[in-house]
Amino acid sequence: MTTLLALDTATEACSVALLHNGKVLSHYEVIPRLHAQRLLPMIQTLLGEAGVALSALDAIAFGRGPGAFTGVRIAIGVVQGLAFALDKPVLPVSNLAILAQRALREHGAQQVAAAIDARMDEVYWGCYRAEQGEMRLQGIEAVLPPEQASLPRGASGEWFGAGTGWGTFAARLPLQPNAQDGAMLPHAQDLLSLATFAWARGEGLPADDAQPVYLRDKVATPKAAP
Repeated sequence: MTTLLALDTATEACSVALLHNGKVLSHYEVIPRLHAQRLLPMIQTLLGEAGVALSALDAIAFGRGPGAFTGVRIAIGVVQGLAFALDKPVLPVSNLAILAQRALREHGAQQVAAAIDARMDEVYWGCYRAEQGEMRLQGIEAVLPPEQASLPRGASGEWFGAGTGWGTFAARLPLQPNAQDGAMLPHAQDLLSLATFAWARGEGLPADDAQPVYLRDKVATPKAAP
């Protein structure tokens, strides 16, 4: 059976999760600025609890951003180090998608407007819809002033607002979600869920391709999904 390790440090939360023999174990802590000290011990503890050796991993999944620059780099460094040493593929997953997947797991939300406070008076923004248990991007992800955030063209029905962008900028986001959680952070358990779908589709990449996504490096104009 597939054995996957997932880790995320892109926001204030630091979390790891493991799929082994069809069972999921996870550790999650909100520890701003302590990710570098805690991540490897969390991985070692999790593997020890499951009785799984690093060599038994089939692939390593990680939150690729968007998120805090330092946090994303910590995850990339650890993932590349492990993946190169073990000669294992990697599975990069969007942190906005992870947020949406958590909203599906915890709130049953079928459509999620995910927003992470990007500082500099902006939000990281992406809209997702559940398709057979997997949150799929509708349109594109972008970094923009909260007033410019919008749902995909033709969007309808109820939407759930997830992430710290809602906690910071709810009054400035020009949307009225059916419900929201402005304190929600990405969780490796939900990263693992998305990585499992990606792994089943054969989307594992070489360790060299464990690269961050910051969104500020791109000029993006939101558009509808095809």
